[in-house]
Amino acid sequence: MTAIVIIPARFQSARFPGKLLCPLKGKPIVQHVYENAKQASLSTDVIIATDSETIFEKVSEFGGKAVLTDEKHPSGTDRIAEVAVSLDCDIIVNVQADEPLIRPEMIDEVISLLDDTRASMGTLAKKIQEKQEIMDPNVVKVVFNSEGFALYFSRSQIPFLASHSELQAEYVCYKHIGIYSYRRDTLLTLTRMQPSYLEQIEKLEQLRALEHGIRIKVKETFFETYGVDTPQDLERVEQWLNTSL
Repeated sequence: MTAIVIIPARFQSARFPGKLLCPLKGKPIVQHVYENAKQASLSTDVIIATDSETIFEKVSEFGGKAVLTDEKHPSGTDRIAEVAVSLDCDIIVNVQADEPLIRPEMIDEVISLLDDTRASMGTLAKKIQEKQEIMDPNVVKVVFNSEGFALYFSRSQIPFLASHSELQAEYVCYKHIGIYSYRRDTLLTLTRMQPSYLEQIEKLEQLRALEHGIRIKVKETFFETYGVDTPQDLERVEQWLNTSL
């Protein structure tokens, strides 16, 4: 199966406009994401899908591949679908442009999940180590069955730990890592659907897939990653890089 990584890169951001071009250890954030993605062994190409000529030009400057897309797309998923329509491949991987710590191994992991012919999408989850993340609505949680298929995603604590539960010592909560692999036809089908009821309530696009019976396979990852939504997040990532290198 052939797989292509597409990185949706929107210039505007309500909390941090232009964040993708902010320097991080001498390179814009989007360049870190692109270069990390290029190191994945199971994908054949990496493309940045952007609505911004400024981002397009910056990508060209550092030798990356970019495509200009419609400015009116409501989501990154719609943006990558515009590019995917013209691609000849089996799998599309959606890597967030504000995740400079993304690892190539994580991309290979989500691609490998689609070796299971029952799965139409793949994604990652990580055990939550910091208790405050369990109650943080900005940290999306996921529960999955014994075969690794997602049961639900939520901004709330799932599963809920009842105070009388005999399993308190064994309790584990997983946070969702927002990287996806899609079978190409699944991606194009999803973006033609109207937003679903649960999707609109939780503001989580992946619930559209679950509500329509599309199976998402989940794999636990042991790599940590932090998105950049605010200037404070950028400082956090820079500190993490300084201590881990």
